[in-house]
Amino acid sequence: MTEGLLDQDKSIGLIIWTLAWPAILEQVLQVSVTYVDSAMVGSLGAAATAAVSVPTSTIWLVNGWMNAFAIGYAVLMARNIGARRFERAKMISRQALVMALIFGAILSVSFALIAQALPAWIGAEEHVQALARDYYTVIALAYLPNLLMITISSLMRLSGDTRTPLVLNTFNNVLNIILNTFLIFGEVNLGPITIHGLDMGVKGAAIATSLAVTITAILLFIIWLTKSSAIQLELNQSFALNKEIQANAFRLGLPVALERSTLSFGQIVLTKIVGSLGTTALAAHFLANTAEAMTYLPASGVSTAATTLVAQSLGRGDKALAKRFGNVTTLLGTVLMTTMGVVLYFTAPFLMGFFTRDQNVIALGTTILRIEAFVEPAFGLSMLVFGVFRGSGDTRRPFYISIAGMWVVRLPLALFMVRCTSLGLVGIWISMASDLLLRGIIGLVMFLRYGWLESSSDVH
Repeated sequence: MTEGLLDQDKSIGLIIWTLAWPAILEQVLQVSVTYVDSAMVGSLGAAATAAVSVPTSTIWLVNGWMNAFAIGYAVLMARNIGARRFERAKMISRQALVMALIFGAILSVSFALIAQALPAWIGAEEHVQALARDYYTVIALAYLPNLLMITISSLMRLSGDTRTPLVLNTFNNVLNIILNTFLIFGEVNLGPITIHGLDMGVKGAAIATSLAVTITAILLFIIWLTKSSAIQLELNQSFALNKEIQANAFRLGLPVALERSTLSFGQIVLTKIVGSLGTTALAAHFLANTAEAMTYLPASGVSTAATTLVAQSLGRGDKALAKRFGNVTTLLGTVLMTTMGVVLYFTAPFLMGFFTRDQNVIALGTTILRIEAFVEPAFGLSMLVFGVFRGSGDTRRPFYISIAGMWVVRLPLALFMVRCTSLGLVGIWISMASDLLLRGIIGLVMFLRYGWLESSSDVH
């Protein structure tokens, strides 16, 4: 359990890898399914791909809020586990469940309504709007189970159990692919076998995703209730809300929510700018973002380990150990991301070709992915230091850095590129690369000052 996680007889590298590899594998599987999902929708044509891309930035926004919600409670819980206050850690977990049910219901209702107006606001072409409305309405209705899945998984990961979320999210991804096959297409030929489906197209993809998430959330809840762990759910204990716990979780989660909102609102505005360039640009932008996601998975997994280890080390009162974990995870994650940048550059045309047969989309997507490849090290660096900051309870710095990158650099530069040059989508991705470079530089400077080690007081 937790004592083993911070066992001083283990090497720093082994401890990090023990936590990181299940998180990396889990995210690789998730993105692999996103690849397959996008390829399935992409086979329906550019209009279908564009329809799915319309609400993508809004989905990122809501996912950001849900992850921020989970981080607030999970970091607080991890700090108490590090301090060996196990009953309080369980209490925090129970209160996270209650608030997840409330917040999830609000998200589902609100965004099912927003889905009706979003495609027209984004400026999608008329024939794309109806497809986008159907797709996002179904996705929004599953936000409640989605938030439960994210919250329970986060609590388990930061308690030191990264394998259970790996297994359940693997199941979620496999189930999503199976349901996609039956719901998207009228028939699928597997050699001599023909599988007949419901031929629901884009809406079928949304239903498949929502069903898979709901089933996975239920299974995670059952495991949380029955599996012995430091945070096992006990239904006979009090679920009454504690003002101090709620205030501390809110204080940790709010800056993360603001950071994700800053980025996602910026992405929504960026999507609107891209939408003005036409369906080909919108499809290339969406598919290139999807393709790039695979490259930052190793750094993301190490970042999850950094958050867990820094939080538990500081909960134990060992700042020297927290600093060592911070240094090693940041170095390791940045090296991994640099390697993935090289891979992205050389595999860009193959990645785009996996999603679509539209040669114009492939050519444009390849060009913008190769621009992004050069700033992958800086992107990885920012991901790692953000993970360290959050583990220390310093969730404000990532928020400030994100504001600077998105709203001072990315969006103004993207508008300039579109209006004052003929670069089009290439210009927009140059602005994105500039943002990521700035985030990496500022993040490194703040990390090396080690002020985050002093940010850990007053949360318990």
